[in-house]
Amino acid sequence: MCHATSFPRSADRYPTTPRPCKAGDDEFGRLSEPFRRELLAYCYRMLGSVDDAEEVVQEVYLDAWRAYDRFEGRSSLRTWLYRIATRACLKALEKSRRRPLPADLGAPQSDPGALLHGPLREVPWLQPIPDFLFTAAPADPATVVVERQTMRLALVGAFQQLPPRQRAVLILRDVLQWSTAEVAQLLGMTTAAVNSALQRARTQVPLSQDNLTEPAEPQQRALLDRYVAAFETANVDELVAVLTQDARWEMPPIATWFEGRDTILAFLAEQMRVIGPATMVATSANGQPAFAVYALDGEGVLRPHALHVLTSTTNGIGRIVAFHGAGLFPLFGL
Repeated sequence: MCHATSFPRSADRYPTTPRPCKAGDDEFGRLSEPFRRELLAYCYRMLGSVDDAEEVVQEVYLDAWRAYDRFEGRSSLRTWLYRIATRACLKALEKSRRRPLPADLGAPQSDPGALLHGPLREVPWLQPIPDFLFTAAPADPATVVVERQTMRLALVGAFQQLPPRQRAVLILRDVLQWSTAEVAQLLGMTTAAVNSALQRARTQVPLSQDNLTEPAEPQQRALLDRYVAAFETANVDELVAVLTQDARWEMPPIATWFEGRDTILAFLAEQMRVIGPATMVATSANGQPAFAVYALDGEGVLRPHALHVLTSTTNGIGRIVAFHGAGLFPLFGL
């Protein structure tokens, strides 16, 4: 029986065209399937889009399946798949623009009462990724922590500011821990060129300074419970009380964003009067706590309003990226 010709994408969101079986399909499927999640995570870090990453991974598996009978085993199958994936990502990035968050586009709005700029639909915004798409089966706890930390929304956003080849070098070397020689061979570069690109990338995205001290589980749970209770009851004072003094509030596809607890308080005071009480459903994105927000429409029916991705620290919630609209809800199974 042939198992390796349909290549289902995550959550079967994209149907594929059946292809005839050929020799080696079963072997290819058995050997390559364990790498699918990590390849998706790699392509997502490169592209900043779940949709684009899934499309590239699908193409990677199709290309690899077609060429598998010519795979000579000079490198590991994992390295071979990464080589195909890197080539596909770099090609995709030639035709796309960088994916920002609102804070990447300009200064924060200091007047909380100012009119918000309309949604910038033409901007290819950075997308969050559901944890279930990239987290593998239970593994070494330290590995799981590193995996989640290197998928955080702010870090993936920082990757997008790098030139594509520098981006690949930094992710392969500092995130995936490949050796300089391995990266050079994969990218067709000299080791000196890899080291030079890595140095430039580290200057712009210093991973060593990106470690976030998250609260212990009981403290974080209490913090998130307060956030949910405040938002569901439109209690602005309590909501802002859980924020850090220098918190950020972003709302893609709206480019306007706010910084500082007092400014956010003034902004939310008006917004919560409009939105009213809401219902929140817990989920997780980029290794961070997230909540789907449902608000009542004019007919009293709960409708998808936004997806909040939170950055929690020992001092409170330091950043909320509220992705407005219902577009991301199906991706998260909501």
